[in-house]
Amino acid sequence: MFGASTSSAAPTIDTIAPVVLLVDQTAGATLFARDADRSMPPASMAKMMTSHVVFSLIKQGKLRLDQMLTVRPETWQKWHGPAAGSTMFLSAGEQVSVENLLHGVITLSGNDACVVLAEGISGTEQAFTDLMNAEAKRLGMTNSHFGTSNGWPDEGVTHVTARDLAKLAASTINDYPEFYAKFYQQTSFSWGKTMGGDAIMQDNRNPILGRVPGADGLKTGHTEEAGYGFTGSAIQNGRRLVLVVAGLNSKSDRVTESVKLMEWGFKAWEAKPLFAKGAQVGKARVQLGSEDEVALTAPRNLAAVMPQGTGGSVKMSIRYDGPIKAPIKAGQHVADLIVTTSDTPPQVMPLVAAVAVDEASWFDRVIAGLKAFFGLA
Repeated sequence: MFGASTSSAAPTIDTIAPVVLLVDQTAGATLFARDADRSMPPASMAKMMTSHVVFSLIKQGKLRLDQMLTVRPETWQKWHGPAAGSTMFLSAGEQVSVENLLHGVITLSGNDACVVLAEGISGTEQAFTDLMNAEAKRLGMTNSHFGTSNGWPDEGVTHVTARDLAKLAASTINDYPEFYAKFYQQTSFSWGKTMGGDAIMQDNRNPILGRVPGADGLKTGHTEEAGYGFTGSAIQNGRRLVLVVAGLNSKSDRVTESVKLMEWGFKAWEAKPLFAKGAQVGKARVQLGSEDEVALTAPRNLAAVMPQGTGGSVKMSIRYDGPIKAPIKAGQHVADLIVTTSDTPPQVMPLVAAVAVDEASWFDRVIAGLKAFFGLA
């Protein structure tokens, strides 16, 4: 343990949102939670997973941004017109790049764009949802399941929780930063033409873009069943917050509550610096490695989040499953720093190996085995 904790009053906030989760992603701290594990329909927030899967395929080299996909006439027939919800205004038989379809999904919330991507990648939308569910499992979204690529109501087959949506948002931001910056900050996008031949320009529905400094994502959702929801993120002074709200009654409530919660998260809480990037935080034991220990360092500036103006101290401990089995790569996430304050649940921050540790040689393994046998290890 490092240091000792002091007591201070945690900030509070009133919100009419039935479901809320506000996380300081940088500190790994939950600032506010209300019914964050309730199973609920995501509506168009499901499109974050569609985009996430596409980002993954591009990064793996299995898909290209300039790859052209064709709008099947049957898909156009199903996903155009007022009854089909938000649309990119695609045309039957049109060829569209993956890049433009992503703009259609993220900026325009196009139900048609989601299905064209899904069918173009996997052959059928159902086959694409297999990729979505596999990724959800990998991310630890244990209470979520996807039956569609766009979140269209499907009698409860598609369901998520606020906690799972926050995990998805954080993974998109951290794992695909170049795609996140390219697509989620776009304030408007134009595709399709009116009957008179004019270009159709649509604005991003994100309620905090342009209203909260540092806002840069993610996705709204609305159906009669789900109400109005939003998963969003913003960064200020090195602190990134991720917010999920759901079940609101109107678009205006979604704007008001999202902005209010984000502003409260930044103003009522502050970061208490702990370790600079690259600083050694501790050591971890290594199993069958060329070294018995490996130094643990901060992969970025680490800070605990505290109520504004309190200046309280914290307790810290290092957690890992160990001894850690070699080989270990330099920069590999092998442990966590657990920070405890009197005002938040434990804050969890990653620690990485400072250097690579190779597997022990055959001779060293024999010696280690003999030491263990005779109780000398």
